[in-house]
Amino acid sequence: MSRRTARIFTSLTAALCALAPVLMVRDAGAQAVLAVPAGLPDWTFNIPGKDQPTAVKIEGIIKAPGSAKQYEATKIAGNANPPDWFPDEHPAAPKVVTGGQGVRFACGSCHLMSGQGHSESADIAGMPAAYIVQQMADYKSGARKDNERMGPISKIVSDDDVRAAAEYFSSLKPSVFVNVIQTATPPRTFIATAGRHRQLLPGGGTEPIGQRILEVPDDPFRTEIRDPHSGFTAWVPLGSVAKGEQLAADGKCTTCHGATLKGKGEVPRLAGLQPLYVARQLFDFRFGSRGGESAAAMKSAAAKLSDDDIIALSAYLGSLPPA
Repeated sequence: MSRRTARIFTSLTAALCALAPVLMVRDAGAQAVLAVPAGLPDWTFNIPGKDQPTAVKIEGIIKAPGSAKQYEATKIAGNANPPDWFPDEHPAAPKVVTGGQGVRFACGSCHLMSGQGHSESADIAGMPAAYIVQQMADYKSGARKDNERMGPISKIVSDDDVRAAAEYFSSLKPSVFVNVIQTATPPRTFIATAGRHRQLLPGGGTEPIGQRILEVPDDPFRTEIRDPHSGFTAWVPLGSVAKGEQLAADGKCTTCHGATLKGKGEVPRLAGLQPLYVARQLFDFRFGSRGGESAAAMKSAAAKLSDDDIIALSAYLGSLPPA
């Protein structure tokens, strides 16, 4: 492990320990039974383990560092009323994003008010509005498969609301939200029930990274309260960033996604996306779970990629500045 990695490992462990008074196992009985979707390696789709040494419990009045806002935990639980910790950092958002009376699934609950989301959801900040609208249409038609979340949501959200949300998220400027670290021996982790995120094991230690990408919230508590200022750390295999850069060049990714991979026209940004999310999408393209007219070129490209190639490309893209 490099000295830089060791420092981050130490700081993450310290953050976890500092939260010890509020750490306890969340109601595991409320969790739905999960299975890895066809075509995905298990490391791309976090399924909580039976043993849960810690988990963040959100209760009472909660605050986020640097925010003047405060919320009662029960008021922002679920998917209908996401917290807006920094309202001055974005334009006025439509109701379909902010939630409220009559809204079952507010976009800001998964994608955050910043649009950058967590590792299990898409980063759509600054993405072309037309691209977002097309993805929702693909979910609705079943061309892009997600039977657990986006498929059902796409069928109940009106076209006007889809357009309003797309225009809002496309107006946002993304910032660095993931720190990519190359290592052979990342910290030992477990998959928590809350948010299905990996977290550091309280006992510390390291393990071989193998053929996978591991992501953890930099601060599990702040991630759980949907603080858009608290991002992620992604550990990737040694040498994967350089290999990914070469693969991107050989595959001519810049032809469609722009010279700096920050998007071009209606083609989305790749730079700065979370590696775990990118890998999941590439596997979906390869397996056929992500279809639709806009996916044709990517399905062809992904079919030529090995598992190691997907890991390398995902690591490289995640390491790039998003804006």
